[in-house]
Amino acid sequence: MLAGLIKFLFWFFFISYLIKILTRLLAPILLKRFANKMQDRFQQQFNQQHQNPQNPPQQEGKVTLEKTKSSTKNKSDNLGDYVDFEEVEE
Repeated sequence: MLAGLIKFLFWFFFISYLIKILTRLLAPILLKRFANKMQDRFQQQFNQQHQNPQNPPQQEGKVTLEKTKSSTKNKSDNLGDYVDFEEVEE
């Protein structure tokens, strides 16, 4: 029984130490790889936005207004009746 406990503790600490060492070795590599992937994604999005702009570039100071479709129904129609009230101090 005591030999089994010692054997278990040995393997437990050995595996935990091994995981600790592997984590210290692999974590920087994995983080750098992840950062490079994210950088590539952002670079691709940036390039797509500036190579194919939906709106052509405009002169500085020029203002354009674009109309958007809006519902013609007034939102206040569904609010109900307004009730005025006064606070009563007791």
